[in-house]
Amino acid sequence: MGDRKRYPSDVTDEQWELIGPFLQAWKAKRVAVSVSGQPGDYDVREIVNAIFYQNRTGCQWAYLPHDLPPKSATYYYFALWRDDGTDLVIHDLLRCQAREKVGRREDPSAVVLDTQSIRAANHIPATTTGKDAAKKVSGRKRGLAVDALGLIIAVVVTAASVVARSATNATRLTTDNAIGIRLLDKVVAHTPTVSRSWVDAGFKQDLALHGAVLGIDVEVVKRSDTKPGFVPIRKRWIVEQVNGTLMLHRRFAREYESRPESSVSRTLWASTANIVRRLTGTSTPSWRHR
Repeated sequence: MGDRKRYPSDVTDEQWELIGPFLQAWKAKRVAVSVSGQPGDYDVREIVNAIFYQNRTGCQWAYLPHDLPPKSATYYYFALWRDDGTDLVIHDLLRCQAREKVGRREDPSAVVLDTQSIRAANHIPATTTGKDAAKKVSGRKRGLAVDALGLIIAVVVTAASVVARSATNATRLTTDNAIGIRLLDKVVAHTPTVSRSWVDAGFKQDLALHGAVLGIDVEVVKRSDTKPGFVPIRKRWIVEQVNGTLMLHRRFAREYESRPESSVSRTLWASTANIVRRLTGTSTPSWRHR
């Protein structure tokens, strides 16, 4: 950071102790295999600060403050960590620490699935967007699988109109089912300890059948129509809370990423920022002012 004034989204020294060692090791390894042998001109901590700043404020790449690394450097590392899986590795290591801190095992035995439709900005390629027929939203859908603590286990981002063929018959799957199947596949690939999943009524029988093939019991938790007002739904409320927390990062107010893979990476970095605050007992001031 040098002598610059700190932004609220910057990682603290205590938070950097959690993220820093991995990125420093990553950078040292990259220098060892590079042709030039040069470590790069930018401090990776400042790159993380720039990513966190953009996530939190929602600014365009060209509007990054002059005292943070420029777009060229920030995007270079953002894309590099997206493509080599560094963002996912850091996130998952911290997620395991967060679970252990409260006395849980590293990996969960159950997850909650949900999808959220996001309107796309006008520059997003039409080939990666579509219209959610149910919610009349043109853009993309983000699917999340979270554990009982609200920690993200898997992320999928697709066109809001995505469909797929059922593996058991010739019918076309709904968008939620198509995303749900991809989520369960990711969960099994990275967290094989999961044996149960809770979903809302938007997910149909094909997801339950796919879950059974993977060894995951999929249970639909329906809302109650007998109680007025807002009523948190058993098992399902936690994923709704995660979606609400992500929206505190203004970059998620609309779909700005040209590539769905970048949206997944954005989600992982936002979740990482939340986890390091949880691990260190710190908070970031909200952009909402009373």
